[in-house]
Amino acid sequence: MRAMTPSSFASPVADLWRRTDRVLLAIAAILFVLVLLDPRQAQESLLFLGRALGAIAPILALSVALAAGIKAAGAEMLVSRAFAARQGRAILVAAIAGALSPLCSCGVVPLIAGLLAAGVPLAPVMAFWLASPVMDPVMFVLTSGAIGVEFAIAKTAAAIFMGVAGGWITRALTRSALLEQPLRATDAELDTRRLARLDAMRAAPVQWRFWTEADRAQVFLLSATRNAWTLGRWLALAFVLESLMLAWLPAEAVARTLGDSGGMAIPLAVLLGIPAYLNGLAAIPLVGGLIGMGMNPAVGLAFMVAGGVTSIPAAMAVWALVRPRVFVLYVGLALLLALASAWLYAAWLAV
Repeated sequence: MRAMTPSSFASPVADLWRRTDRVLLAIAAILFVLVLLDPRQAQESLLFLGRALGAIAPILALSVALAAGIKAAGAEMLVSRAFAARQGRAILVAAIAGALSPLCSCGVVPLIAGLLAAGVPLAPVMAFWLASPVMDPVMFVLTSGAIGVEFAIAKTAAAIFMGVAGGWITRALTRSALLEQPLRATDAELDTRRLARLDAMRAAPVQWRFWTEADRAQVFLLSATRNAWTLGRWLALAFVLESLMLAWLPAEAVARTLGDSGGMAIPLAVLLGIPAYLNGLAAIPLVGGLIGMGMNPAVGLAFMVAGGVTSIPAAMAVWALVRPRVFVLYVGLALLLALASAWLYAAWLAV
């Protein structure tokens, strides 16, 4: 009988660890600890997760189906050329559409995945991506009532400014090889056995009725399933963390820090927006109260804009979607343009 050695035992353990889904493991570990230490919060986090996934499911399904359908039809290059020919106009339209869309910072991620996978250039996608979490029609109405119409207009202008400026900067950078293939390689793209004929499909004429051909239908199902699984589990982790941040991060502490920060208030508000996640609607009464107590409205704008785009749950969902260099670009543009928007608003108020 062969004796077990440390190396023979470690090999199966290491293999099991490599096969373990780290995202699902993280979700299970968080919920397990909550059940032990705070069962009520565990229940609330599960309910929050269920509601959030239910709300985002239609967007996720639509974006995944769009990307998979265009891939199966062999139309990626067609879509890419259509947007590349009018990138300047597309950036402006995408920024305005983002400011009008009702998508939150996490909710926009599945749509962005679908656009990038469909071949839309990164610059107009970045414009939509940066503008979308900042403002939407419902938020405009509520902000106008709670803080003022001028502040709501300034926030809308900040959303469009961030989208347009971020899109043009991205367009300039995409001329280098640094931003090629922005999406992470998914299992569907690495499954050479099932997608061996994909290159041949791209060379063939576009077939929009892809379900009539077995190979194309298989590409659609494989791509849709894998992309939905990848995005769905990362979004689930982001929503679990969001539930904890909303429950445990006291709004009073955020308010006190912003109110006492003096001349560094705007940069601090931008940085504080990353960990101190508040969705746009929840931030309205907090910021409105601070402005009512004498805080410069530009500080409130900085906090709301930066927090909406770069909050930790949203950043995690973005990290799962794109390559590291694109993630760094997204976060960097969000922080710098949020800072610029707040300073411009402060200068306008000082006139």
